[in-house]
Amino acid sequence: MRIAVINDYHGLARQAVDWRDLATAHVLDFHGRITDAEAAALLAEAEIIVTAREETHFDAALLARLPRLKLLVTHGMTNAALELPALAARGVTVCGTALGHPMATVELAWGLVLGLVKHIVAEDRVIRDGGWGAALGRGLTGRRLGLVGLGQLGEGMARVGLAFGMEVVAWSENLTAERCAEVGVQLVSREALFRDSDVISIHMRLSPRTRGLVGAAEIAAMRPDALLINTSRGPIVEEAALVAALREGRIGGAGLDVFAQEPLLADHPLRSLPNTLLTSHIGGRTRENILVRYRESHEAVAAWLAGRPVRVLGG
Repeated sequence: MRIAVINDYHGLARQAVDWRDLATAHVLDFHGRITDAEAAALLAEAEIIVTAREETHFDAALLARLPRLKLLVTHGMTNAALELPALAARGVTVCGTALGHPMATVELAWGLVLGLVKHIVAEDRVIRDGGWGAALGRGLTGRRLGLVGLGQLGEGMARVGLAFGMEVVAWSENLTAERCAEVGVQLVSREALFRDSDVISIHMRLSPRTRGLVGAAEIAAMRPDALLINTSRGPIVEEAALVAALREGRIGGAGLDVFAQEPLLADHPLRSLPNTLLTSHIGGRTRENILVRYRESHEAVAAWLAGRPVRVLGG
């Protein structure tokens, strides 16, 4: 069979695991980033594809041009770039992997917070240009951190915020006061969280219920110096409303690791706004996590070839 490992643009797949046990009986191809436009031509002969998270969109249109595909392995156990009903209709088995160390996303979220609050990028740029003193930063002690979602990652954010001496509040549709008490944070209404928080950080899964959850009304309610942090999924925030608020100075800034469309378009207005700090969906993509995902991708391919598929999505 022909096996394609795609979107390995850091070259970690072969560092993570020895693929030669598969190469003796099968043909392996390793690719860097593959765009949607390139996918059909490059993958037409592949029967097995290992893809990184949400890099290439496997929708019905692409699948119609991949007639040989039998197994698709994705990093993680959810992937918004996979049209699972279309894959199931074509009889393609879809398997996933562990995410690795989930707190990596919390680390990045706090990096975005600190980068914005302390003007780290601007300070670095001014010093490199021969200047000194770009802007006056703010402190976090005594400020209010508002968490949209209090699952594993939200709890991780809360613990760091409490360590900084922040007041931490949280909201989600089904969040209870008992859960908040476990973490040491206060349950508030959705309206109060957006109205009163100095830093708002989103930690929700993307679903029909959460798509557009942070819309024009929520952004309009934010303080003029408040920061919005999103390391979850881009479509949770109404991007046009956020861009307008940032452009007009109605909120203090945004730290974004995720976007409505990825990669972010070259002419996207977020690229030119001075009150943003942007990263390329790297929250969970640490070296350690990617190595774990490729090891489990190799395991998933070997298990499927042996007739014992593991970690089947929807199975």
